[in-house]
Amino acid sequence: MTQRRFPHSVFSHGAEPDARFSLANERTFLAWVRTALALIAAGVALEAFELPIEPTFRVTAAIVLISLGALSPIQAWLGWMNTERALRLDKLLPAPHLAGPIGFGVVAAALLIVTGLLIG
Repeated sequence: MTQRRFPHSVFSHGAEPDARFSLANERTFLAWVRTALALIAAGVALEAFELPIEPTFRVTAAIVLISLGALSPIQAWLGWMNTERALRLDKLLPAPHLAGPIGFGVVAAALLIVTGLLIG
């Protein structure tokens, strides 16, 4: 009897890859989750501490960071699934779809904070 593994949409394809590659893929998944926690913590910290940042810029930057923190686990899950499936099918590894928007958002939040510091 074969064991049914979750998600079936990944494990029903191809052959079992080298365990080292699957474990590296899992570590990448966990890195995205840690990134999500850091982004959310940064957004909360902007509001929790009394920083000399103009309030509109501070709140906007906090919302951007928390929103990016909510996107990161989506990237983690989709990236893990797509990479695991590619490994199983011996195909080229996919690029992380949300890495660009998340990186751009971090830059935008940093610019908001710097601008808020200069104005405030």
